[in-house]
Amino acid sequence: MLTAKEFLLVSRLILHLNSQSPEPPFSRTANYLESPEAQGNGGLFFREEGFWNYTTMLLREDLNMLILGARDAIFALDLDDITAKKAMVNWSVTEQQQKDCVSKGKDATNECKNYIRILHKNKDGSMYVCGTKAFNPSCDNLSYANGTLNLQKKQEEGKGKCPFDPFQRYSSEMVDGALYTATATNFRGLEPVMMRSTDEIIRTESTSAWLNEPNFVYMAHIPEGESNPEGDDDKIYLFFTETAVEYDSYTKVDVSRVARVCKGDLGGQRTLQKKWTSFLKARLDCPVLNINLPLLVQDMFHMCQGDWTTCVFYGVFTLQLDSAQYSAVCAYKIEDIKTVFSESKFKAPFTVETSFVKWAMYSTELPDPRPGACIDNHARKKGFTKTLDLPDKTLQFIKDKPLLDQAVSAIGKRALLVKSGTAFTRIVVAIATALNGRRHHVMLIGTKSGSVMKAVNYEGEMVIMEEIQVFEPSEPIKILRLSNTTLYVGSEVGVAQLSISECGRYHACLDCVLARDPYCGWDLNTGRCSTIDSTHRTSTMIQSLSAGDASQCPPIGGSKSDNISFFHGNTVKLPCQPYSNLAKVHWQLNGQPIRPSDTFQILSDSLMIVNASAEADGHYTCSSVEGKYKAQHVAYDLKMWSGPGTTAFLSDVKEKENTLVAMVVILSLILAMLVIWNLYKGHLPLPCCHSRVKDTTNTCGDERFSANQAQQQKVASSTVNMNSNNNYANIQRCSTETDRLSTTVGSSGQISLRYIDDESEI
Repeated sequence: MLTAKEFLLVSRLILHLNSQSPEPPFSRTANYLESPEAQGNGGLFFREEGFWNYTTMLLREDLNMLILGARDAIFALDLDDITAKKAMVNWSVTEQQQKDCVSKGKDATNECKNYIRILHKNKDGSMYVCGTKAFNPSCDNLSYANGTLNLQKKQEEGKGKCPFDPFQRYSSEMVDGALYTATATNFRGLEPVMMRSTDEIIRTESTSAWLNEPNFVYMAHIPEGESNPEGDDDKIYLFFTETAVEYDSYTKVDVSRVARVCKGDLGGQRTLQKKWTSFLKARLDCPVLNINLPLLVQDMFHMCQGDWTTCVFYGVFTLQLDSAQYSAVCAYKIEDIKTVFSESKFKAPFTVETSFVKWAMYSTELPDPRPGACIDNHARKKGFTKTLDLPDKTLQFIKDKPLLDQAVSAIGKRALLVKSGTAFTRIVVAIATALNGRRHHVMLIGTKSGSVMKAVNYEGEMVIMEEIQVFEPSEPIKILRLSNTTLYVGSEVGVAQLSISECGRYHACLDCVLARDPYCGWDLNTGRCSTIDSTHRTSTMIQSLSAGDASQCPPIGGSKSDNISFFHGNTVKLPCQPYSNLAKVHWQLNGQPIRPSDTFQILSDSLMIVNASAEADGHYTCSSVEGKYKAQHVAYDLKMWSGPGTTAFLSDVKEKENTLVAMVVILSLILAMLVIWNLYKGHLPLPCCHSRVKDTTNTCGDERFSANQAQQQKVASSTVNMNSNNNYANIQRCSTETDRLSTTVGSSGQISLRYIDDESEI
């Protein structure tokens, strides 16, 4: 049996041996040759502490500023560097407005705030701004002067201009000083309207035939009246989704729509007074194979490369089912949209079996002028110079039947891009001029996961050049704005600024050419990937967008091998990044292709060797393969570590580990025996008892305490008997030859245990 002193010595010896155990030279998972830090996208980020919802933007290129609307504030940021805040103005709700909002059942923290939703430039250079104002929308004018943003504090009613609900979709456009909006006009959000706010307000009819539970997406002004041979008017196009009235279904089916009104519409004289006489709508078709339900438009963007006849609308679409993430991009020519609105037949409601209403094609002769048409040369010849002159027969028809029978087809009658596993949210399109002078539309697509995809369509072939993670996953992108080659990305948490013509990320000729980025080309003189502009259009530059031909690139020699040693049982990771997004990696071991197995796991950017053994020794090569091009990236020589003394070292480590295990077992047994022996002798009380297990034969009945001893007993009693209310507990302290520990009370009142050095066995 060990004495207490020997027990302490053994414990210290075990701890000392454990602290001297050697550290293995490699961890169990080896990650070789990874770059020390990830390459960022070189973007800039802005966020003001305490503010959220950076989802409304106005590009003021005349002021070189980005006007940013958030919750309770408006910011003016430098257009070249959004981290430079030039000015800001707070526009929050009053305490009474918040109380009124809460009393109507809304949430004080999230809903009863002022979310900036409308930002447009006025003719005089000031800005028109509207906010939800705690479910009481208001508008004001905003100016920037002398480095300061100022609200004029002449607030006006925002009903019909700005949504009540900050989380409800809406759209707006400022055209020649008139504000066009599509939103809900009541607190509950159940009265949708498309409205023009002027001295004489013009709006839609409040019937489901016009707008049936819509979700507004995008609005655009197309100046069709400029140099139009038919003398037609400018158009305002509205893209939205709504519950379809034309489908026979037991459940509601939503569809994508495009509607349009004429800028010069003044309403009717008797029928449709102060209502649109030119409101027409048609279904927007974005066909995807094996998808039966119509896809729903989430955002649109239009661009024109000349007059209005060249305009193209690009839209992102998603499935109706929330359980599946499936997205597409479709494009539409303005000419095709105009043809549908001017030539398509109408749909009309017919009563079936006295109660059920079915919408079907209207085949009867139409009134003249054509219902929904703008005032053009044909109408003027008949004496109709404004919409107030139109006959009631034409107006009554459009009041009851604004839906067209023909759908607007996408370019090529198919989607440009279809992608599964990703939910698209926003889109903008840039124009890039290639080395050969040809112009390409570069699509920049925001996703629900917080990334931006960059894609181009080359003669029917869609190429996704890159995908940049801008925000943390699950932080959706809410807005995209483009100025030249700079992209501004907004979300709930902040705003990012990215360059879409950054070519420095391509480090090799194959990488640069096979990426097929219209902004970039490989310069043979400088040996780098450069942005194609007026200074870099030389004969020494290489670019191949449609074919992806990299045959002009200089030949690439074999990579120098890196020697790597590993321990038996290691998991080894060998990195290999492909040259472009379209390339695949090809691994070989000693000249033979590596096939996936339990040992070899081939990832998109690396090779994992699990539980490596001596059989993993050899020469590894990784090549990037895209089409007919194959280029070796990296090479590795792997060998299991077998240096001098390795066997003896491993044996010594194993022997010490076994020794430690044995000593831990022995120590556990000794501790168990000590506990049992002390319980038997009464040195340790049982949990259920407050007295000693076994009384000793001699007791101490004398109560010979000095004043100092009494004070010591007071401290001891307060420690031992926590339930005693006496100042001095009557404690019997029995001293026998079996006691091996004495109690010492220090000056501080703390009790310590002192070891009694004798040779008695415990």
